[in-house]
Amino acid sequence: MKPRLPLQSGLRAVRAALLAGALGAALWPAGSALAAPQPLPEYRVADGARRIEGKPSTADAPLLETGAVYEDVLAPGERVYRLNLDAASSVYVSAVLHPPPGTAAGYGDGLEVEVMTTGGRSCPGNPGRAAFGYDAVPLGAVGQRLFVEDAECQAAGTYYVKVTRSAAGKDSPGAAWPVELQVRREPAPAAGAAPTAAPGAWPSASPVLPGSDPVPRGGGTGFNDARALGAGVWRDELRPGQTRFYRVPLDWGQQLGIGAEIAKARMTKDYGSASDGLTLALYSPYRGPVESRGTSYDGKQAAVTLPRTAPVAYGNRFADEAAVRGVRVAGWYYVAVTLGGKVGEFTEDAAAVPLTLRVAVSGGGSAAAPVYRESLGAAGFGVGEAERSAAREGLTAPEAAAAREDDRSAMRVVAVAGFGAGAVLLLGLGGWVLLARRSGRP
Repeated sequence: MKPRLPLQSGLRAVRAALLAGALGAALWPAGSALAAPQPLPEYRVADGARRIEGKPSTADAPLLETGAVYEDVLAPGERVYRLNLDAASSVYVSAVLHPPPGTAAGYGDGLEVEVMTTGGRSCPGNPGRAAFGYDAVPLGAVGQRLFVEDAECQAAGTYYVKVTRSAAGKDSPGAAWPVELQVRREPAPAAGAAPTAAPGAWPSASPVLPGSDPVPRGGGTGFNDARALGAGVWRDELRPGQTRFYRVPLDWGQQLGIGAEIAKARMTKDYGSASDGLTLALYSPYRGPVESRGTSYDGKQAAVTLPRTAPVAYGNRFADEAAVRGVRVAGWYYVAVTLGGKVGEFTEDAAAVPLTLRVAVSGGGSAAAPVYRESLGAAGFGVGEAERSAAREGLTAPEAAAAREDDRSAMRVVAVAGFGAGAVLLLGLGGWVLLARRSGRP
């Protein structure tokens, strides 16, 4: 490991101290109560997200550019957008519906994303779906154009993506909700470099989760400010109706095991129970649902654990099981933990309940990554030292970007200082030579 420059180390130390102080103040101290209820934080939209307005049909559908993030609003019904795709990539179009915090949803209401041809035919693997429980928390779904040689939807040209919000129940809200749209492009593999079928058997035993002392890590409001985690035990807090987001880097061949547990809450009634009290969900690097589990909560200790993921492998995209198809590319995997809003009916909803996350990452190293025609990292996927460092330091994506800018600034300062010192040294040497020559004259 290369030694860090003093200025870089100092900047990182200040960041770590500020982060630790903020998290320490945020975590729920035993036996205390909040002075006054504070509104639940709203979903943080991606920096630089563009406003857009989808159309009811393909006529005049606005263009979604690859790599860009957009913000629209979506009432029950559908919106259509246009895509210009090449012939050498897989493309993922994600939609994240993020209602105002505390909003209720009709049970089973959901979100659907579909990529289709100009002829109206759905591309293979579509549509992508996701559904709400009782709480209208941030929810993501993904449509795709999967790269497969000689398959349908491989030609370059115009495609359409349809985003549909379903609300069929009598209790389903009709108000328009914000929706964040993102187009991600995964380069095609080099010819003959990637499998064309799902891998065989893999270790599927229940994960062995760590039992070390927890370290404070406050989660984010969504995908854009999700807090980075590595293997270990992490402590946070949740209020009724709140969802916290985290992200874990998974490299090729690695498997993720994760469990969430919430402690005893301060009860305001003798008895109460929420069937969807605690929910744990895992999303892919392109924001597609991978796995979700939930458990009831009655104010006492509760826990839920996701099955250990399949090893991250390119061939997983050809698997029959949806949870295996979801771990097809190395990168940031997102974890969402929700405490049901109904919990507030029998607990102090202004107070937070302690949350513990146990993360285990295993495998990797022996599984060779596929060879891509272009850089996977440049496309926003893959795991490198930057991702591993962010996980160690517990950075969100904006904090990681700021850290990179700090490092660049530090290097500029060092470069300028070095140039200045070099110039002074050269001037001094020049003067010394001149004096030496003069002293040698007759």
